[in-house]
Amino acid sequence: MGSESEERRSAEEGVILGVDGGTTSTVCVCLPLLPFSDHRQLPDPIPVLGRAAAGCSNHNSVGETAARETLEQVINEALSRAGKNLSAVLAICLGVSGVNHPSDQERVLNWIRNIFPCNVKIYVQNDAVVALASGTMGRLHGCVLIAGTGCIAYGFTEDGKEARSAGAGPVLGDWGSGYGIASRALTAVMKAHDGRGPATMLTNFILQSLDLSSPDEIIGWTYADSSWARIAALVPVVVSCAEAGDQIADEILSNAVQELALSVTAVVQRLHLAGEDEKGTFPVVMVGGVLEANKRWDIGNEVINLILKAYPGACPIRPKVEPAIGAALFAWSTIMKETEGNGHR
Repeated sequence: MGSESEERRSAEEGVILGVDGGTTSTVCVCLPLLPFSDHRQLPDPIPVLGRAAAGCSNHNSVGETAARETLEQVINEALSRAGKNLSAVLAICLGVSGVNHPSDQERVLNWIRNIFPCNVKIYVQNDAVVALASGTMGRLHGCVLIAGTGCIAYGFTEDGKEARSAGAGPVLGDWGSGYGIASRALTAVMKAHDGRGPATMLTNFILQSLDLSSPDEIIGWTYADSSWARIAALVPVVVSCAEAGDQIADEILSNAVQELALSVTAVVQRLHLAGEDEKGTFPVVMVGGVLEANKRWDIGNEVINLILKAYPGACPIRPKVEPAIGAALFAWSTIMKETEGNGHR
């Protein structure tokens, strides 16, 4: 009897961890075990017991040691802030950028397995997967489009088939990304400067934004630190020029909209998310700074309009919770399914 009541008590006090490990930052949240079997019954807001944030955990960007240390740091800090220790953890889902292959999953799994007791359920996914879960409250179904510094579309069917499109980085054609938009704008300024392209408002707007006096100085600025996020930070300047009526900026944004919509439609087609008649309903989760609402030139809305033209049953969702909570909800819903599958309620 004693062991049964101990088990019940530990389940009641147990926690779920969710990690969103991006190229810019890594966040871990600690949630209580939610006493619901259906994502539609979840409390609003989701109760967060502890949260911690740190830097990059993409092993491709910072190396394995730094990535592992960052993940361990946010896990320990989130638990500490929740007043819990490692033995309270029932499950953890890590959504980490740079996890593109089973060998990447295995690498992260091996790092984390050594931290926790052997009974803890550990799930490792690409960060796009937990972004999808943040819009569907833990359920993996539909498509997510992420457009920030980089961009990717990722989709799942109800029976677990998955597909992705884009997400290979700017060198390999992520032109709908923040980096893609801003690098094309910088190229347009250089072309206008040396007579290979038409004059554009982008020249003055970008020079002013970077506190430079001539397009020639853009070369030095660009190669002094060609990190993607630094370039992508110029997207609001491109949007301002397009809103002010600049044709070149308008074309750059229109091209990005086409690329982003194409990424989603490629995933939808490969997974048949819209059914045979292409009118079936499925969620499209929209995440990332490039898709956030602007004033008149709203990239996210333009992308949604194109998707709805092709698939009238698509249901656009802008998540109300952050991806780290999506990761925790994915872990929660997965252990709930496993429990039900084993014949427990």
